[in-house]
Amino acid sequence: MDNNECNHNQSSDSFYSYNNGTNQNGTSQNNGAYSANGAYQNGSAYGQNGGTYQNGGTYQNGGTYQSGTQNNSAYGQNGGTYQNGGYQQQFYQSQGAGNAAYGQNPSGKKEKKRREKRERKPGGFGMKLAKCAALALVFGLVSGTVFEGVHLASGQIFGDSDSTVAATGSVLTQSDSNTKIEATGASSSYVASDVSDIVEAVMPSIVSITNVSESQYQSFFGGTQTQQSTSCGSGIIVSQDADNLYIATNNHVVEGADSLTVAFSDNTTVSAEIKGTDPSTDLAVIRVALSSIDSDTLNTIKVATLGNSDDLKAGQAAIAIGNALGYGQSVTTGVISALNREVTVSDSNSNTNYTAELIQTSAAINPGNSGGALLNAAGEVIGINSVKYADTSVEGIGYAIPISTAMPIIEDLITKEKVDEADSAYLGISGVDVTSDVAKTYNMPTGVYVAQVKENSAAEQAGIQKGDIITAFDGKDVSSMEDLSSKLQYYKAGTTVDVTIQRSSNGQYEEQTLSVTLGKKN
Repeated sequence: MDNNECNHNQSSDSFYSYNNGTNQNGTSQNNGAYSANGAYQNGSAYGQNGGTYQNGGTYQNGGTYQSGTQNNSAYGQNGGTYQNGGYQQQFYQSQGAGNAAYGQNPSGKKEKKRREKRERKPGGFGMKLAKCAALALVFGLVSGTVFEGVHLASGQIFGDSDSTVAATGSVLTQSDSNTKIEATGASSSYVASDVSDIVEAVMPSIVSITNVSESQYQSFFGGTQTQQSTSCGSGIIVSQDADNLYIATNNHVVEGADSLTVAFSDNTTVSAEIKGTDPSTDLAVIRVALSSIDSDTLNTIKVATLGNSDDLKAGQAAIAIGNALGYGQSVTTGVISALNREVTVSDSNSNTNYTAELIQTSAAINPGNSGGALLNAAGEVIGINSVKYADTSVEGIGYAIPISTAMPIIEDLITKEKVDEADSAYLGISGVDVTSDVAKTYNMPTGVYVAQVKENSAAEQAGIQKGDIITAFDGKDVSSMEDLSSKLQYYKAGTTVDVTIQRSSNGQYEEQTLSVTLGKKN
């Protein structure tokens, strides 16, 4: 998470190779539409010896493109299409009209004389090139018509004319079917790469948070020593009242804090205190007394405009602003990669686990971005940046808590006041956290495993038993003992609430909801 975030620490014969078989000496072969002395065949994919395209035919032996004969070649060999003519021997061949496609022929004396004769004609290379280009165009027009006729003829011969599939534009249709596969559409929307105007407008509502805490550890030489640590995160100004400014952030940004410092967009800093936390959703609210903020800063800062994360679509633009690596506010851009990603997060520092449906984004979320804003192209907050997937094989996967999910919890944390310790509620259990790893290993629900029920406590009177797993308190999920204790701080003794448990029966857990009147700790 964000602890220590401030530390910078081809084949040779015919295309249709039929020999004395089903299609031989018949419809399609010798003397047939596709055979010797016919339209296309006698050894070549596109016509040999006397066919429509053959010796003396439209395109052969003295035809528009030929000066020789064709023997056993697809696309013209020994003087075939593009051989011994406009495109061969002049531009693709240098040694005659031998057996090669696209010209790699051995030399021949006759061809050499013909070439020398051609070279003495007026016009030069440029004229030849122009003629070739013109001929190529004519060939394209004629051959297109011929091939279309052949295509229709072949359809009648082989019986496939009724199942013609035609591509019109980008829409695929079939003549004997009502099936129609539509093409993808092009969006008319455009997202500019320059988001500076958005950033300029929103930055005054984003703050940097520094958490200073102390932890104890066992000294190598014996005894206990205290170590101070600093971590960084971000926050979003979401509300204010007559006395305070309220800033939403992540629980893991502020937990364990001995002191909190907030830095505004103008780099002025003030002290802050925790207003409320909800570890089960990794949300928290801190507040800053307006009296501690100078007038110039008050004129600079803004309250963020909140959007509706329920209306998001994958592919929409996303902008993340936060205190990355503790350097101060920075900006990254990307898109909404996916919605409703179920993610289980474990905080090794507090052994807190929570599972939530989060927004996945390609906007870089780095240590220190936690608690910062994920924005749409209108500059509205659509999420609270919370988690980064950290792995050497992973890139561009960050997560944010949807703002539509977060705001009811944040508002609750702002409005609810902690009860004085003397009047605070008491449940009367000792519990052990059931983390996601434990839950998977032992096929248990996540929550708080009741290890002990205190005698005559509110829990015992409500029917809570040892071995039960508390999964919700007053309609809110419970992820750990810390989470349960944090919730109890807002309830007075004597308040009746619903507590949801999972109880094992014959190896299966069944859910029950018990009404509990909270007691008072003696």
